[in-house]
Amino acid sequence: MTDLYCSFLGLLLQVQCKEKLASQEPTPETETYGDLGYKCMGNTGRYLTEFLIFISQCGGAVAYLVFIGQNLSSVFKGHGISLASFIFLLVPIEVALSWIHSLSSLAPFSIFADICNVLAMAIVVKENIDKVISGEFRFGDRKAITSSIGGLPFAGGMAVFCFEGFGMTLSLEASMKEKGGFASLLAKTFSGITLLYVLFGFSGYMAYGDETKDIITLNLPHNWSTIAVQVGLCLGLAFTFPIMAHPIHEIVEGKLRNSEWIRKVSYKEGENPTLVGKFGTYLSRAILIVVLALVASFVPGFGEFASLVGSTVCALISFVLPATFHLKLFGSSLRFWQKALDYVFLIGGLLLAAHGTYNSIVGF
Repeated sequence: MTDLYCSFLGLLLQVQCKEKLASQEPTPETETYGDLGYKCMGNTGRYLTEFLIFISQCGGAVAYLVFIGQNLSSVFKGHGISLASFIFLLVPIEVALSWIHSLSSLAPFSIFADICNVLAMAIVVKENIDKVISGEFRFGDRKAITSSIGGLPFAGGMAVFCFEGFGMTLSLEASMKEKGGFASLLAKTFSGITLLYVLFGFSGYMAYGDETKDIITLNLPHNWSTIAVQVGLCLGLAFTFPIMAHPIHEIVEGKLRNSEWIRKVSYKEGENPTLVGKFGTYLSRAILIVVLALVASFVPGFGEFASLVGSTVCALISFVLPATFHLKLFGSSLRFWQKALDYVFLIGGLLLAAHGTYNSIVGF
């Protein structure tokens, strides 16, 4: 819960930094996290911020593919098809969806994905509750509850991974008609999603105890209802994947456009792409999806990978950068407790990132 609260405060720090810059120089406006990094630390800040966002989004996209692959492997168990094969079977679908440039055009797919996810989660919770009611419920047998200190870093990394959305914060805040209500809306959203996550995780753990797997659907009995749940979740994530990959494409294509010779070949009359430019965009997106699938095929487990991404790059984006930018912009105007809180964010994020890196070296 502490990690979630810190993520919430980190988002607010980002917005406060944007408002501070707007009061000092109304133009040009700070529209992205990378812009904020540039205003605070120059080109170094922009490159660092965009690099971390790129890695975190790639990590999220890889986690999607691993989740889908492991569920499909469970559905078609015994057919001799490997996890990597299922992941690469998704590549043509995801490449085709990635060629849809407009996020608004992806809205129908997102709505369909949300419906699949909600129905699947409802069935999973029902199965968990039925198992709890029918079995022996002994609270003390749950070792992760009675002695959970050793698992806190893992849980912290997973929580930060689930709630990391810093790359879109400023864009979302800017799109609001009443920007003053952003903090209130963010608090309500965080509270609602946290409650759903806690109830979902608690019901699964009460049903399966210490045998709970990182993907809860793998605990369910292999029957038609479970297969329907797994297929529904796979469809939901498959159609949500292009939205996760969209910021990655934007960063890559933005860097390519900054190259003078690429601009000469790919664009005419300013920003109008040539036929070569359009083909290059489609090709770069296809190559990126293939690379993400290749990385996903080597990931040993969903939970460990998600926690690793959350406790490293996501921790830096969520805690370290907002605190650093806040201290840089506000400086001496901050009260002692505000400075202390920023330093707690800064040091805590660095420690979490260091611990995640150490675990990745030892564990993998």
